Amino acid sequence: MDSMDYLIGDLQGCCDALDRLLAEIGFSPSRDRLCALGDLVNRGPQSLATLRRLRGLDGAATCLLGNHDLHLLAVSHGVRKPHRNDTLDPILQSPERSVWLDWLRQQSMAVQFSGWLCVHAGVPAEWSAEDTLERAGEVQQRLRADDWRAFLETMYGNQPDRWRDDLAGPDRLRYVVNALTRIRFVERGTGRLDMSAKGGLDKAPAGYVAWFEMPRRRTEGVPVAFGHWSTLGLIDRADLLAIDTGCVWGGHLTAVRVDGGRRDVVQVRCEQARAPG
Repeated sequence: MDSMDYLIGDLQGCCDALDRLLAEIGFSPSRDRLCALGDLVNRGPQSLATLRRLRGLDGAATCLLGNHDLHLLAVSHGVRKPHRNDTLDPILQSPERSVWLDWLRQQSMAVQFSGWLCVHAGVPAEWSAEDTLERAGEVQQRLRADDWRAFLETMYGNQPDRWRDDLAGPDRLRYVVNALTRIRFVERGTGRLDMSAKGGLDKAPAGYVAWFEMPRRRTEGVPVAFGHWSTLGLIDRADLLAIDTGCVWGGHLTAVRVDGGRRDVVQVRCEQARAPG
């Protein structure tokens, strides 16, 4: 049987759903590959089990970091306070806590996978695919450095909210993190990031559009896959895949085959339903 490559949407600690999805697609780690599009942990009931499952796939799994994964790293070092709906204690209280945190911070912010530019949330209109991977690499380098806690202390905030090529230091890295893990709507004409709106396309703030609808986007025509936006629902286009289908909120966990063979969308229903928060 030929090898198959799959993209998988936000897991958020739903390991049972991941296991059922892998069984549904007949995934074999000795033959197939997957890319999980970030938010591997949190809000679901099995965050630690999810990390175990993904790491156990060894080279068959490529994992991106989402905002919830970065939140775990920040909470682990006291940079952020836990949210009342967090489900991270099994990781934080694990005897192997340092192993899991170190494994997580080695994961990627953006990758090219089977012809797709893969990110957790999206790509600013000003960036090409090459720009995206390069700037993701800047953040990855800081997360993998010995002094990664110092980076976490400067990572949070909503400014700057517009890209400039001369951004430097913490401002530059903060913008890159926000763009790759939080972007949804951007201001038409300026590209300014909106950091608050979480609804679907019909809930865009006045003067704002979804990042992928921004005129003259430099990744126009580049196949881009992302998660993060559960209220968006499934978007399956030739050059755009949105596959956070709200598993942890009682929706589905989605996998899409993207290896150039038959294009398959496979979903399993999540058993638990949590109120967003």
